[in-house]
Amino acid sequence: MNKQRKLNSPEGSEVFCTTREAAEMLHVSLRTVQLWVEAGVLKAWKTDGGHRRLPLSSVQALIKERLGDSATPAPAADPAANDSGEFSVLVLEDDEDMLQLYRLTLPAWKLPVRFIFVSSVFEALVEIGRRPPDLLITDLRISGVDGFEIIKVLRADPVLSGLNVVVVSGMEPEEIEARGGLSPEITVFSKPLSFELLQGYVKACLAHRALKERRNAIP
Repeated sequence: MNKQRKLNSPEGSEVFCTTREAAEMLHVSLRTVQLWVEAGVLKAWKTDGGHRRLPLSSVQALIKERLGDSATPAPAADPAANDSGEFSVLVLEDDEDMLQLYRLTLPAWKLPVRFIFVSSVFEALVEIGRRPPDLLITDLRISGVDGFEIIKVLRADPVLSGLNVVVVSGMEPEEIEARGGLSPEITVFSKPLSFELLQGYVKACLAHRALKERRNAIP
C-alpha cells in the first residue's frame, strides 16, 4: 500500500510519493520512472538526503494525459523475459508517415534483429527502462521535447553508456553545432534517409557484436 505524505517542499503542502511508489502506480519499472524524471517527463525534487520525491499530482497528470481517464497502465515487463540475446533496435519517430516507412522497410531486411517502433519519448523511455536496446534511432525534432536533451540524459546514464545512437535529422550540420553539437560517437544521417546506408550501419553493428562475442568466448 502506498504511503504518500505531505512534506516541506517547494510546493508547500503538496502530497509527494517516492519513485518506487510512482512506478507502482504507473505500472512501469523503477528504472523507467528515473528516466522520466531525468528527461523532465515527471516533475521531482530531492530531499536533503538526496532522495527523489514526486508530486502525486504530477504522477496523476501523467496517467491522465498519456493513458486516458479510464485506462489502466500496462504492467511492467520482466526484463529477463525479453533477454533473448537478440540484437535490438528501438526506433523513435513522431512523424506517422516516417514511422510507417520504418515499419515497412526495416523488418524486410531479414536481419537477426528485434525492432521496436515508438512514436513518443514517453514510449521510448518505457522500452529503455524495461530493457535497454542495442541501438536507438531517433530524430532531434520530437514533438514537445528537446531531442538534444534526451540524448544527453541517456548518454550520461552509466547503465546506458554502451547504447549506440543514430540520429536521423533534417537539420543542417551548422544548426546541430549551434545547438551544442552531438558526441562524436553518435552517427548522423540526413533526411531524406538512405535506408541502404542505415542497413549498412546495422549490419556493421551486428558484425562488431559477433566479433566481440567470439573474442569473449576464447579461453
